[in-house]
Amino acid sequence: MRVDYGHKCYNYYGAYLKKKYEGKRVFKIVVDGGFTCPNRDGSKGYGGCSYCNVDAFTPETSRKMPTIREQIEKGIERAVNGYAAEKFIIYFQPNTNTYAPAHYLKAMYDEALSVCPEDVIGLSVGTRPDCIDAEKVALLESYAARGLDVDLEMGMESIYNETLLRINRGCTHEELEKALNLVKDSPLDICLHTVFGFPWETKEMMLRYAGEINKHPQVKFVKLHQLYIVEGSIMGVQYKRSPFKLFSIEEYADFLADFIPLLRPDIVIQRIFGISDYELLIAPDWKLKKAGIQTYLDKALESRGVSQGLNYVHSV
Repeated sequence: MRVDYGHKCYNYYGAYLKKKYEGKRVFKIVVDGGFTCPNRDGSKGYGGCSYCNVDAFTPETSRKMPTIREQIEKGIERAVNGYAAEKFIIYFQPNTNTYAPAHYLKAMYDEALSVCPEDVIGLSVGTRPDCIDAEKVALLESYAARGLDVDLEMGMESIYNETLLRINRGCTHEELEKALNLVKDSPLDICLHTVFGFPWETKEMMLRYAGEINKHPQVKFVKLHQLYIVEGSIMGVQYKRSPFKLFSIEEYADFLADFIPLLRPDIVIQRIFGISDYELLIAPDWKLKKAGIQTYLDKALESRGVSQGLNYVHSV
């Protein structure tokens, strides 16, 4: 069933939260747990994903805070003062936040959830599908059993193994499907993260992501991001040597206008684009801040008569 998404033409995360929490303002508090990734530490490779520089999407306040408690306390203070936030989701975002033994993860998650427990309503954990197993799923489910909303966010990025290999992902699409099977009947809220615009993928190839997402009923959320190039990444070096085609904001709006109608109508879209710290951004420069990009894309989708799920085809 589609939620009430207000003025937007897709199932919008803000409307979902507003409805679920009866109008209270909910804010995600980003936490850096000090994790790395298996394609960074040598387990599966070095250098990380070729488009990635963790500092490009981690708030500076999180990077500077030495402890989890201090990160959360400062994050809550900023959210209350700047956004009048009332309830909070603790979001372990940078790197791979299940890349450790389960007992270590439990200690870290417990510490985070002990801060302001009366106002923390959820736990969101960003990770890779090859760093999920039954023991870690059970750990996350134990928090859901306590009444928390637990969002397990996995990077799908692309559905094509050739792309995953080229970007040094160190993970296959089959490993994502295996992880999704582990949470097939789970109370966890599953979110998939995608990246659109790898220069060797055609529009038709990217539109097929929708069918792969749709076939997994356990997927509740998605984050749709365009490829952008940042300093400190492998792709950043490649782009400076030989620039390649990236989405303009107009082209990305056109793509979303074709993609969103293919997406299952019950899926909630947490984001429709990604951003970088401006000082680290190489390309594309859309000349707009975050709110400006959101407004542009929303108006462009509305003007095109987009409706999420309009062209969704249920597969048996």
